[in-house]
Amino acid sequence: MEGKIPFNVHVSGQQVPCSTYYKVFGDVSSSAPRVVVLHGGPGGGHEYLLSFAQLWPKHGLPVVLYDQIGCGASTHLPETAGDTNFWQEPLFIAELDNLLDHLKLRDGSGFHLLGQSWGGLLAGAFAASRPRGLQRLVLASAMASIELATQSIEMCKKQLSEDTQNTLNKYIQEGDYESPAFQEAAMVFRCTFVCRADLLPKELMEALKRMNEDKTVYGTMYGPSVFNLNGSLLGWTSIPRLPQIAVPTLVYNGEYDTSHDIGQEPYFKLIPRVRWITFSNGGHMCHLENGLAERVLKVVGEFLVGTK
Repeated sequence: MEGKIPFNVHVSGQQVPCSTYYKVFGDVSSSAPRVVVLHGGPGGGHEYLLSFAQLWPKHGLPVVLYDQIGCGASTHLPETAGDTNFWQEPLFIAELDNLLDHLKLRDGSGFHLLGQSWGGLLAGAFAASRPRGLQRLVLASAMASIELATQSIEMCKKQLSEDTQNTLNKYIQEGDYESPAFQEAAMVFRCTFVCRADLLPKELMEALKRMNEDKTVYGTMYGPSVFNLNGSLLGWTSIPRLPQIAVPTLVYNGEYDTSHDIGQEPYFKLIPRVRWITFSNGGHMCHLENGLAERVLKVVGEFLVGTK
């Protein structure tokens, strides 16, 4: 099942009718909690997380994926590029609330929340508000604050060869992110820390393509490159709110993840009921990587059904 949910926003004081695209796998009327999946980016779209749809046939958990506003099959708002007041956390919280209410996911057995990367930042912040119906939370390669996220990127970059680091630093300083030399060095970074699969999966390539085609969300919230954060997420943190998360929480990242352990530690220390797993040899996209994808799905599934 798929569809679009009306979601109106205010741009420059004017109400703008928008919509959120969603896709459901399984029977949302079943007695099992529904798993709502929040994608990263910001602006990455849901496709690269489609493997989590297997939670339905493997664990009997219906799965809801959606494209956050500004990307994928949801409404795009290119006229808001650079509007850092508009592209803020409350916009995405309101959209998630709207989706939960429209699909009536708070009722009955309630819902689980799984957020990956930026989606994990958002999921943690949302869970701290103790929303009605939330049963369990998965923070997948998320970060407790943007400051820790930028520190993590720098720590990863310093593990690359001196030549690769010098190339990245040269073009970052010049602000030239389109140079073939920069792109080649950035691909080395991506294959080392973002997705360690032998070949970048088509699902991830689709997300990267979408973000490149419409840079409104990522460019405004993050910046021109993963190495240059200057957008509306500057200063963002969930750390003071983490003790308010009342549901069992699974935190995971990869051994070589851009979401370094330093960004997971506040989750582990401050969330009252938490479990933390680091997948050996994994990057930021453990769920897409050779030898890890099945294990990630098994760990997440067993946690959500309460067997582990």
